Amino acid sequence: MENKTVIVINGAGGVGKDTLIQVVSHKFTVWNISSVDRIKEIAKSAGWNCVKDEAGRKLLADLKQVFTAYNNFPFRYLVAQYEQFKRLNGDVMFVHIREPEEILKFKQVVPCKTLLVTRSGSEEWGLDFEKNVANFEYDYTFDNSKPIQESGAVFIELVTQIINDSQVPEAPVPVTEVVQPAEIAET
Repeated sequence: MENKTVIVINGAGGVGKDTLIQVVSHKFTVWNISSVDRIKEIAKSAGWNCVKDEAGRKLLADLKQVFTAYNNFPFRYLVAQYEQFKRLNGDVMFVHIREPEEILKFKQVVPCKTLLVTRSGSEEWGLDFEKNVANFEYDYTFDNSKPIQESGAVFIELVTQIINDSQVPEAPVPVTEVVQPAEIAET
């Protein structure tokens, strides 16, 4: 795998994560995936109207929690996407993961950096799963409080720095040795 970087991106809803990723896609070939991509498909097939209001976000969070407990489905999806990313065209893979324990689990298997995006006035974490987002030690933090015309260029510089910092290979842990969330909570 040459010059490929994985960035776990996180932040409150509405801070501009996807907008920033779109800006970066003008310079780099980008993959943008989420731990709830497949969960959204399941929710749609059950009648979810694709509205990410509080009820819709809670539905997705609850389904993700159920499938994580049942068979680790969201995590397995992310790892499969990473394996495809290694083989196919792409410079940067952004991975949206909300829960700190799921970020840690992903980091044990996939060499990646973590990034928290913030914006003044957007720090409201409404649902329980969102309240712990800031309780993680991220490698980088980006304040997206300025207009996109200003923040976009600065974000591209940050992503370029992350790519350069990521060129030192990290040895991932084999999937069979991943610490389970219950074990993480006990440590």
